[in-house]
Amino acid sequence: MVEDLTLEVAERIVATAKKKAAEIKTKMDIAVVDAGGNLKAFARMDGAWLGSIDIAIRKARTARWFDMHTGEIGRLSQPGGPLFGIEHSNGGLITFPGGVPLKNAAGEVVGAIGVSGSTVENDHTVAMVGAGALLT
Repeated sequence: MVEDLTLEVAERIVATAKKKAAEIKTKMDIAVVDAGGNLKAFARMDGAWLGSIDIAIRKARTARWFDMHTGEIGRLSQPGGPLFGIEHSNGGLITFPGGVPLKNAAGEVVGAIGVSGSTVENDHTVAMVGAGALLT
């Protein structure tokens, strides 16, 4: 059985991601989901886009449901790709960068983080930094 994230760990991941977002001077919506894809922790930084709330949550769920970075899903879902059209499944997926699976020390996926509010490059950077807090 895969372990689940504790609230304390999920909040640490969000706090680490918020710190990185502030360092790069951007305002983010940050979501962490547990092993079942359920929202565990969320933060909307002051002034972050309202439209990015749903995107951050969907990025986290997409990364968890498919256990891969959302940017990779996006690459595979281009016309002619093996996952073309997948973004229309599961009530709508997000297939651009900013969603990252969370893996424990054994390499098992125990949740995911989704970040939205800036460029996809910044979203991915902040998500990766947040994900790194799982093992600290």
